[in-house]
Amino acid sequence: VPLQYGLYSSFMGCFVYCFLGTAKDVTLGPTAIMSLLVSSYAFHQPVYAVLLTFLSGCIQLAMGLLHLGFLLDFISCPVIKGFTSAASITISFNQIKNILGLQGIPRQFFLQVYETLRRTGETRAGDAVLGLTCLAALAGLRAMKSRLPRAAPAEPLAVRISYLIVWICATARNALVVLFAGLVAYSFQVMGSQPFRLTGSIPQGLPPLRPPRFSLAAPNGTIPFLSMVQDMGVGLAVVPLMGLLETVAIAKAFASQNGYRIDPNQELLALGVANVLGSFVSSYPITGSFGRTAVNAQSGVCTPAGGLVTGALVLLSLAYLTSLFYYIPKAALAAVIISAVVPMFDAGIFLTLWRVKRLDLVPLCVTFLLCFWEIQYGIVAGVLLSGILLLYSIARPPIKVSEGAVLLVQPGSSLHFPAVEHLRGAVCSRALAASPPRSVILDCCHISSIDYTVVVGLAELLQELRRHGLSLAFCGLKDPVLQVLLSADLEGFQHFPSWEEAARCRGAELGGSRAEPFTSTAEST
Repeated sequence: VPLQYGLYSSFMGCFVYCFLGTAKDVTLGPTAIMSLLVSSYAFHQPVYAVLLTFLSGCIQLAMGLLHLGFLLDFISCPVIKGFTSAASITISFNQIKNILGLQGIPRQFFLQVYETLRRTGETRAGDAVLGLTCLAALAGLRAMKSRLPRAAPAEPLAVRISYLIVWICATARNALVVLFAGLVAYSFQVMGSQPFRLTGSIPQGLPPLRPPRFSLAAPNGTIPFLSMVQDMGVGLAVVPLMGLLETVAIAKAFASQNGYRIDPNQELLALGVANVLGSFVSSYPITGSFGRTAVNAQSGVCTPAGGLVTGALVLLSLAYLTSLFYYIPKAALAAVIISAVVPMFDAGIFLTLWRVKRLDLVPLCVTFLLCFWEIQYGIVAGVLLSGILLLYSIARPPIKVSEGAVLLVQPGSSLHFPAVEHLRGAVCSRALAASPPRSVILDCCHISSIDYTVVVGLAELLQELRRHGLSLAFCGLKDPVLQVLLSADLEGFQHFPSWEEAARCRGAELGGSRAEPFTSTAEST
């Protein structure tokens, strides 16, 4: 779509998120990922892109109103770390072409790496020098801010003023670097030479305020709304869901880094309202922007009200300042983005997960590697893999079996329907394999709820043990579980307050004490 649609999409999300968002750093706007997705379903037609914005916003808003944000809690920390680490690399490398002054570099990461390395001989000296200088200045100012001692109230006025000047320069380092680079580029332009690649001209003027169009004029007639929806097809599911995943993944990443929590339902509402209202100002679908959010965080933004400043500056720029943007060198903007996203790469997470739980390295590595292909595929694959690992832990809970005159069986976690066959197999194999076969006491102290499938499985287990002349007694039942089992009216059902009482009633003695019931146990997983 025409260049100005990027700016049309850059301010409404800032205003909406200020009032509805829950993460202080997040900025909503157009992103490379969302732009690529929309290009697949908008057919290079702004009317399709704006209508897709409206429909995506309606879907996201409905999910927020229905409180479906809990679904986004299934994005685990390893998935988020894999996404942010890969995104920091891909976004940084995507800006190398601007640092080197190269053009015509493809967006796909591996092709990008190949083409950039192949064409390093075409590097423009002016862009490279300016870009590296800006990177060095940004790194120096950030280090200065982190090491700046706080001026005490008792210090002389001159010292406090000096501290304030240095603090402002370090905090506003991104704006200062861009302003300095723009002045340098303008000076060269006045002298009749230009060693830098510039942002270039941008059409001036605010977007018209109007609802999205629900039909499109074509040479052979009018394309109605239903036909446009059919043309967009699966995009009506992919675009809003990827927008949600990207926004929440970014919000969670920065929230965990800065020690605050987000509300997924509120994030859904904020994104949905932003897209619905954005469609009235010719915006295409927006989502959380990793690069701009990182710039926001590195600039020291403390509340979502920073979005008011961002949105106001975009509107001011559209109305009056687009001509001045002509002179901003692309190398300077690239340096700002690189310096903002590089700190998001967390190399230590790999070693941490190796020490804590190595299985979590699987979704981390899958997300990290696939994000170099396509970020949306990496996030989806990581979420699915985390879900599979979660379901496996539910389907195969740890089961401890204590040997004695009877078998004491204790599931290590709650019991759900995928696990009932695993429990039946563990109980029957141990009870019937013992010599002689032994009755069973099932300690349910860790089970807080059961479903109908579990009840059916327990009834079949009772019958199977009875066929072999054995019994099954329950102990430690919580009230909800006990009420369900009593309602089911299981044949031969017996329950006791504790396993000791159950053992006494059967005239059996278990070795060890209640404090150490599993000193000689086997565990089934």
